[in-house]
Parts: sequence; structure tokens; C-alpha cells
Amino acid sequence: MGGGVAATLAQLLVPGQAGVFSSAYWGHPAYRMPPEANLLLVAHYLEALKAQREIARVHAVFGGRNPHPSYVVGGVTCSLGGQGENAIGMEQLDQVRRIVKSQREVVERMYVPDVLAVASHYPEWTRHGGGLGNYLSYGDLPAAGDLSVPGSFRIPRGAILGRDLGEVLEVDPTDPGQVQEAVDFSWYEYPAGVATLSPWEGVTAPSSTGPRPPIPRLDETKPYSSIKGPRWKGNAMEVGPLARMLVGHGLGRSGYREVVGEALGHLGAGPEALFSTIGRTVARALETRLCIAWMQDEIDNLVALVQTGQTATADTARWSPSTWPPEARGFGHVEAPRGALGHWVRIEDGRIANYQAVVPTTWNGSPRDRKGQHGAFEAALLGTPLSDPALPLEILRTIHSFDPCLACATHVHDAGGNEVGSVIVVR
Repeated sequence: MGGGVAATLAQLLVPGQAGVFSSAYWGHPAYRMPPEANLLLVAHYLEALKAQREIARVHAVFGGRNPHPSYVVGGVTCSLGGQGENAIGMEQLDQVRRIVKSQREVVERMYVPDVLAVASHYPEWTRHGGGLGNYLSYGDLPAAGDLSVPGSFRIPRGAILGRDLGEVLEVDPTDPGQVQEAVDFSWYEYPAGVATLSPWEGVTAPSSTGPRPPIPRLDETKPYSSIKGPRWKGNAMEVGPLARMLVGHGLGRSGYREVVGEALGHLGAGPEALFSTIGRTVARALETRLCIAWMQDEIDNLVALVQTGQTATADTARWSPSTWPPEARGFGHVEAPRGALGHWVRIEDGRIANYQAVVPTTWNGSPRDRKGQHGAFEAALLGTPLSDPALPLEILRTIHSFDPCLACATHVHDAGGNEVGSVIVVR
């Protein structure tokens, strides 16, 4: 162990600042990593923090900042291939090239091997946390930027029901009958007689009279969540890296079956191991392995285009609102790190009449519906074994495998316009 790692650990452990580990993982019977593996993983974790800083520079080059880069709406913050302080030239593109190459080594030599090493210590967790068995991917990363050809997406589009990898169903997010949201067990209300709504017609009307903290136990026969209940063709779905890897594997896409087969071989497990907490965690690492290789291709292609003078970053034919019809509907999708993310907008008289977003954690964290279907989180926790109910580490293990973002999935509303709370972050 290098002196830098030893010094960093000493700063944390000597004053007793071991964070969440001091009262959960250390000494817990469900935590079985040997000391040698622990030490190696901590050293790699500290290295990963440095790697994270480097990959964030790619956002900064193209999007001006990280997090919340500015290239999603309105294009990049700088011109591409030009000269001057506000241009992205070959110097910046070469910098991105170097970063991607170095990060590929981090992923392939450290991240993926570490995840598989940890997984090998918990073989029983290939049998827990599988949950729904229904998976959804909108697809992403189209060839040549052509969204009209879903079959060209590097991340394929499709849905799987009942863990049936032999049948990947077609998905059309623009079909209002496919994606619907319910609020039967959410703290919102719909117009009388309305059970579900397409996001294009979506209503976000808070309606809650309780319960009030402290809450010893929720009454699950009544609304109990700040998250709506999205469904695909009436089915509760899981989204995220596992869903994407399974859809790609089911379609026989190049790269997907190879990395999945290699990982299963390392773990000595069959395809059924994918439907689990371990499968979900390993899928994230395997997808990262695919993505960093794709990044290498994309930056090489971009450099080649810039060198031939092709520097356009968007099709601006419909950029001005004056080119839009008075009434229109729009939909935008992306496979975000946590899963399928969709935005729906309805325009009337040239103005936004309704705007709704269904984010990944809305899918995964949704409450049950009137048919009794649980959301992905809930379904994955059913039957979870607990070594110590007072310290339910196993619940965290499964929930963390989803990488939830409840702040994105929930709506906070105060009708009086009052400040509900504030958070001060000290750097």
C-alpha cells in the first residue's frame, strides 16, 4: 500500500471518522470481505476518485461545467473546430482522447475486476433482489445521430417481461398507450374517474393529508408515496443498467453477450444469476466497459469529422418557435445512468401547455398499483434475508444496486410558496 493511501486512511480512522462503515459494515455478519481484499478495494476507491475527476473534464470541455453540463438544450457552449478562447479545437479534442484512453484502462483493469471480485464473495446474492423480472430500455446512442432508426442504437430499445430473454418486445415511447402513470397509492390526485394518464396529458396535483412524522408504520392500503406509478402497457418495469444489458443480451447485440458471458464465467454462474442484486451491480460495471469503448470510437469519429470541416452540432431547421405549428407534441428520451428518462411536452397556441418528466427512479421507486403490482424497489426487497434486523445492511445492498435518486423522482410542493427546508453544502 502506497504512502498516500496509508496517510489518507490514517486521517479517517485515527479520529474515528469511518463514516457509515463504523456502525454498519464493520463487524456485521453479512459483510464477509477478507482484510486483504478490503485494503485493496479501499486503495482502488481512492484511485477511482482521481479517475472521476478526470472523466469529468470531458463534460467540462463540451458542456462548460460538471455536473449539469450545458450541452443538452441549446447545443455546446463553444463552437466546434474553430479558433479562439471559446472554440473547441484539436488541442481540446486530443485532451479528450487522452482522458478516454486512460479511463478505459481504469475500467478494464480496476473497476470491472473489483466488482467481480466482490461479487465472488457473495454467491447467494445471485438469488436475492431480482424483483420484478420486467425490464425497459428506450434505447440511446443512435448511429450518425439518426433517432428515426432505433435498430441502430448502441444501447438497444426494447422490453422484457417475466425474465424471458428469448422475446424482446418492441417499445414506442411516443405511443400514448404504452407509457401511463397512475396515482392510486401516491400523494397526488387525478380528475374524477381517471385511473391513468399519458405524460402528455399528465397532471401533477399534490393531495396529501398525512401521515405526519414520526411515522411508526405506513398504512399501505392508502397512498404512501411522493412518487407516481408509471407503467409500460400496464406492467411495472425496472429500468437501468441491468435492463439495458438484458435487452442487449436478449437481442444478441455484439458486445453484450460477450461481456455478460465472460462475467458469468468468472462467477461460475448461469444467466439466471443476472436477475439479482449481484446481477444489477455487475451489469453497471459491464455497461461501463462497453460505454468507455464506444467513447473511444466516438471521439475518433468526431476528430475525423472536424478534420474534414464537418462541425455542425445540431439540426437547426426547427430551432425557431416560428417554425412550429400552433399545436404540437414533443418527446425526448435518453438512457440516463439510472435508466430510461423521458420528457413529454404539449404545445398549444405556441406556448407550453403541459410538461411532464418520468425519470428512472420514478420507474424503479414507484409504489404499488390497483392491480397489486409493486414497483422495482419494493419487489426486489421481498424475501430479503436479514442477518440482523436492527442493522438491515442487506436492504441497503439491494437498494444501492439501483443507485436511486429520490430527489429526481419526487415532487415537493408547498401551496403557500413557503420554504420547506434548506441545505447548506460546505466544501
